[in-house]
Amino acid sequence: MTRHQTIRGTLSYLSRKPERMNEVRGREYFTLTKQTDGISVLHAHCEIDDAPDVIRDVTASFVTETMAPVDGFVRISVGSKFEGCGWFQFDNDTARCHAHNAVRGTELVELPMAAPTTWFGHHAIINDGFLSRFFPLDAKLGKKWMENVMMSSPDHRGATGPMLFPMRFAVVYVGDEIVSVGAGTFDARKFQITDTAGNLPEEHPPYEMWCTKDEDGIFLKGGVGGYMQTYYELTELKR
Repeated sequence: MTRHQTIRGTLSYLSRKPERMNEVRGREYFTLTKQTDGISVLHAHCEIDDAPDVIRDVTASFVTETMAPVDGFVRISVGSKFEGCGWFQFDNDTARCHAHNAVRGTELVELPMAAPTTWFGHHAIINDGFLSRFFPLDAKLGKKWMENVMMSSPDHRGATGPMLFPMRFAVVYVGDEIVSVGAGTFDARKFQITDTAGNLPEEHPPYEMWCTKDEDGIFLKGGVGGYMQTYYELTELKR
């Protein structure tokens, strides 16, 4: 009898600022369940300690083979106070969000899409690693544009909304390495997320990440430069 597969893990959020080098600034606990119907379901609990602190709870489902989003739910607290929550749903020609925000109240938004949404960015770090799945394991090095992306927030910490925010950016496959992190040593692929200028209120600082060199594309480690100077590392993994 074929059964589902569940992957569990923990990510540590660290600072790379000189005055806070390697200081723990948050954490993320995730569960990814690959179901037998071709759908994967991600649960992620994210905590950012830096003031104002952010607590984010995410449930999101997507087509395992293509990463096309199906639906999701995001709840955010900022400064230990409720910021907002929203339910998202995606089909071939529409992206929907039914949200409630502490300031704006309740909103129902439907955005017509010329093509299906390719990826839903809800700011869980583990989800960034799944961008590697858009590059087959035998892919050549190079850049791929991510079109028709939908984010839950344009804020770099994902601390607003949640609401639909369309954008595009590029992912660059840089090369392969052997990477050691708290969770172990892995064959990895290195990627960069680039070309966010003009899509966000403020351009995202340079972002590079390493993901497992397999069909899962589990985020292993990564860092954001610029004013953020943050680093993320996989500390636990159970498959």
